[in-house]
Amino acid sequence: MKTNAARTLDRLGIAYELCEYEVDPNDLSAEKVARDIGMPPQQVFKTLVARGDRHGVLLAVLPSDAELDLKALARLTGNRKVEMVPLKEVQSLTGYIRGGVTALACKKNYPVYLDAHAEPLETMAVSAGVRGTQILLSSRDYARATQATVGQISRPSESR
Repeated sequence: MKTNAARTLDRLGIAYELCEYEVDPNDLSAEKVARDIGMPPQQVFKTLVARGDRHGVLLAVLPSDAELDLKALARLTGNRKVEMVPLKEVQSLTGYIRGGVTALACKKNYPVYLDAHAEPLETMAVSAGVRGTQILLSSRDYARATQATVGQISRPSESR
């Protein structure tokens, strides 16, 4: 199924692969998605919606097995403080529901911050904009498509 995210990549001439998986509404975690599509969690990225006190809404893209470092994100974005956007606001801001948020073809062109762990990856996976489908592409192409700023914005998850 072609999503708006896939159509965006088509328009940019970026090569990608769609990978579908069975959705478990009780577990929408990116780590579960990694298991379901058979990729290491370090290659499956989640997109989180945050808001800075100076520059507003932004998207943070980090490995599924990592936690967002809000202080590091604030430093990188030029904010004094960054907070996660409440889940009830995510769809109205992005056009996507939890488990399907992507920086590709988002409702608005928010600034995108990609964790530095993506840089060396030949293949990474991100949501295609719907639950049950991931887009596989190179990290370099993803950064180009989203005009992402790359920086260290994550820390290892405490559940590792």
